[in-house]
Amino acid sequence: MKKLNILLSTDYCKHFFIIIAFFLGTLCNAQKHPNLILTKKGVESIKMQLGQIPVFDQTLSKTKTEIDKEIATGIHVPVPKDMAGGYTHDRHKKNWITLQKAGVLFQILGDEKYAKYVHDVLKVYADMYPTLPLHPQVRSYARGKIFWQCLNDANWLVYVSQAYDCIYNYLSPKERAHLEKELFIPFANFLSNENPQFFNRIHNHSTWGNVAVGMIGLVMDNDELIHKALYGLKKSNLNTNLKDDDGGFIIEKGQKAGFLANLNKPFSPDGYYTEGPYYQRYAMYPFMIFAQALQNKKPELKIFEYKEGVLIKAVYALLNLTNKDGEFFPLNDGQKGMSYYSKELISAVDIAYQYGGKDASLLSIAKKQNTVQLDDAGLAVAMGIKNNEAIPFIKKSIELKDGSDGTEGGIGILRSTDHLTNLIMKYTAQGLSHGHYDKLSFSYYHNGNEVLQDYGLARFVNIEQKNGGGYLKENKTWAKQSIAHNTIIQDETSHFGGKFELANVHHSEKYLFDISNPKFQIVSAKENNAYPNTKLHRTMIMLEDEEFENPLLIDVMSFKSNTNHQFDMPFYYHGQIIDTNFEYNHPDQLSKMGSKNGYQHLWLEGIATPRKRTAQVTWLSNNTFYTLSSFMQANDTFLFTRIGANDPKFNLRKDPGFIIRKPKAKNDLFINIIETHGSYNPVTEIAHNTRSAINEIQKITVENANYIAWSMTTNKGNKHMFIVCITEANKKTHTLNINGQIYTWVGAYTHILKKQ
Repeated sequence: MKKLNILLSTDYCKHFFIIIAFFLGTLCNAQKHPNLILTKKGVESIKMQLGQIPVFDQTLSKTKTEIDKEIATGIHVPVPKDMAGGYTHDRHKKNWITLQKAGVLFQILGDEKYAKYVHDVLKVYADMYPTLPLHPQVRSYARGKIFWQCLNDANWLVYVSQAYDCIYNYLSPKERAHLEKELFIPFANFLSNENPQFFNRIHNHSTWGNVAVGMIGLVMDNDELIHKALYGLKKSNLNTNLKDDDGGFIIEKGQKAGFLANLNKPFSPDGYYTEGPYYQRYAMYPFMIFAQALQNKKPELKIFEYKEGVLIKAVYALLNLTNKDGEFFPLNDGQKGMSYYSKELISAVDIAYQYGGKDASLLSIAKKQNTVQLDDAGLAVAMGIKNNEAIPFIKKSIELKDGSDGTEGGIGILRSTDHLTNLIMKYTAQGLSHGHYDKLSFSYYHNGNEVLQDYGLARFVNIEQKNGGGYLKENKTWAKQSIAHNTIIQDETSHFGGKFELANVHHSEKYLFDISNPKFQIVSAKENNAYPNTKLHRTMIMLEDEEFENPLLIDVMSFKSNTNHQFDMPFYYHGQIIDTNFEYNHPDQLSKMGSKNGYQHLWLEGIATPRKRTAQVTWLSNNTFYTLSSFMQANDTFLFTRIGANDPKFNLRKDPGFIIRKPKAKNDLFINIIETHGSYNPVTEIAHNTRSAINEIQKITVENANYIAWSMTTNKGNKHMFIVCITEANKKTHTLNINGQIYTWVGAYTHILKKQ
């Protein structure tokens, strides 16, 4: 009996100490919060600096006003029913933002009303979530519960995880257990285990899903969720390729998944994201915010060093993919107007500054953004701005390679010496499901304005009346088609026949990118798979010469095919035609240019067969004159077009364009020069330098098939001659006989100026 009492006493003591240790561990763990984006140390630093850091103080004040106003309206957690742009969608979207900001305000200001609000709202979600079926809108390949697609459910959890971290210590163990059991763990399992077609792939959707699960896992110290987030599901039922909401195949059999895989495959070593800058911008928030959380909670992962610091490089890549006004070049499915003023880039710039070596040039971007994250990174940026440490962020000419190892083409950006003129040439991989059939396309900017635009997409994001804010059918029938872009089209058929499965296995090849001479910059690339038995090669030059008011864009597209085909070269512009140097027919009744592949959406507004070998058309846009000078051969036609045919719901912009057509050719060149000149003052009504300085363009016959050559003569009689070797881009010495004259030079090209 005595032994039994001793044993009981020993067991009692053991259990007592286990219980004590459990509570001490729980208390110790609780004291670590916040530790996700905000940290305890960071909050203390912020409180010490309040009132002395203008950008941070201003952001905090605006946030407090916004959230106080929202809290005063009460709690709104409606039963989900609407598509994007509808009330329930927008309300739940507003909730995730409000909760995240309220959590931050609780930490910084110490006012418990914010923590109470977050908890009260989360309790309503916890009561509702177990009862929710799939969203009633049957539109997505992965329907959510709160939203019509899992993507937005993941958005919600990424933000709300931060709110939960901020109020973690405010809650009792019982309250935390309730939220985790009824809401957070089921939510994370729904996004992952129950939706592997959403979670276990390479795509910006999956990045959001991975990060949502990882963020809530970090808050709860749930290693299982964290592991799923980083490495994906070990097993899933993905035995076949699936299509996403845009119709593109994005599930690959046997591929690696998870956050790290989404860092590995879509990003090139230069930080370019294969889906293009619009979706890179969208994905940068989860990429950077999760990296920040991992750095705070799991510094041993060294996430900002992963793949040689690709996340920091990605921020710089994005900043370089913007025009003068900070707007992203609308590549692939890219909506015009999105810029580095977006909330995603505010976070990305702050985090890149904090964890990427505190580059003072990033502070100049942050100054323009004029707002910061309310966390440690935002504090660092605000302090740098306060201390006048900012230096200009200079966007120079740059090539950004595509592909996980940088071998799948890329983007070539040429910028003039005054940085006002920008050329963007695209010779990338397909860009996953958001890619377009636009190999070797380009867009052109002057002083922040589009001179020659590349279309982008057909969608009104989050405007419910337009297909629930989703992609319009014209995105496939027009915007993705090759004719919607400034690139060559054979036989009125899109590249790769408009077939994603074929396009996704090919990429264009960089031939040459040389910016060593800032006044003669050149980018050149090849595409050998867009059409069977046809090889395409485009060379674009930005030439600065004292005879021209602004840089010239010289565009030469060569093509070789086994048989004759019709080839079209479109250019889409803005503005009003001022003059042409040729006569044209303008039909009394508009007709469609074709029946498929995007041609069904083009009106034919005029047609000409210019007699002059150099056809010129001048237009006025934003009070600046532009002239397109085109080398024309017998039977070549010049077409005036306008987007908008077969568009009964007015989903397309009614933008004008030119098409230069070679009706029957198999081995030839398109030679075009775009000239920016003059100005018009609507107040003084004075026009200046309204006419082109170019007199003539000539194609030079070269017997050696390894070379192409052409010349440009100015009105003053000066002649520029260009020769390009199209087979070898190395620095070897070339010797070429043209019409009895010997030319010798080193490198793939030469430019010879003969002054009058």
